[in-house]
Amino acid sequence: MKSLPPGAMVRLAALGLGTLALVPLQLVAMRLTPGRASALPIRFHRLVCRCLGIRSRVRGNPPPPGVGALIVANHVSWLDICVIGSEQPLCFVAKSEVAGWPVVGFLASLQRTLYIDRQRRGATAGVAATMGERLAAGQDVVLFAEGTTGDGTRLLPFRSSLLGAAHQAMGDATAEVTVYPLAITYTGWQGLPGGRVERGELAWYGDTELWPHLKQILERGAADVELVWGEPIVMGKATSRKEATRLAENAVRQARQQAVTGRAVQ
Repeated sequence: MKSLPPGAMVRLAALGLGTLALVPLQLVAMRLTPGRASALPIRFHRLVCRCLGIRSRVRGNPPPPGVGALIVANHVSWLDICVIGSEQPLCFVAKSEVAGWPVVGFLASLQRTLYIDRQRRGATAGVAATMGERLAAGQDVVLFAEGTTGDGTRLLPFRSSLLGAAHQAMGDATAEVTVYPLAITYTGWQGLPGGRVERGELAWYGDTELWPHLKQILERGAADVELVWGEPIVMGKATSRKEATRLAENAVRQARQQAVTGRAVQ
């Protein structure tokens, strides 16, 4: 296997050493001060983005602190976790298989990721109950509504089941959940706009293995990503889960199209 260039090796080493330094601190924080265990993951994600050369551009208004927002986003790559996680305190909903992945599963658990077993009946309700507790406590939860990663070009249909389950788990039929649409678009390399090929290189989907994908990013460096926050959607008595899902999907689709074509997002 071809070795990495010296600069990429240095950045990979820095990422490894930084991770080794932060993991014990996060374990202690989760045990002794769980209320403050969201600060270190932000530093870790920023370290990852810096070492890999991921450059983010943010448009729109993210959820204010303490709102307890359900962030509904599209999913392109494992990089999404670090890109979003570097912006503010939050936790993610992931498929149960992630918990068993070497290294990745351990790091995901350190961020208090919620795992859902899609093969077990009733699993959604259990995860939704925890989601409801965290939302009610003012914590932000990220849901990748497509249910899987895409190819960086197409947007898959959003699923409404978890949105509705999270609302039901609030325990009050009149309670409202604020949904924040979030569009993630990888636009190119080193400041140059890319097309379908470049977006496909940054996507992680299908049978793509992690190490070759990571190696390519280290070698190329300076990948550009645009995050666009849509207008909040209040899901509750007036707006059903299906309608909230439709509105979120439309907002994400429009923002991605604008990011790809280079038009300014209003």
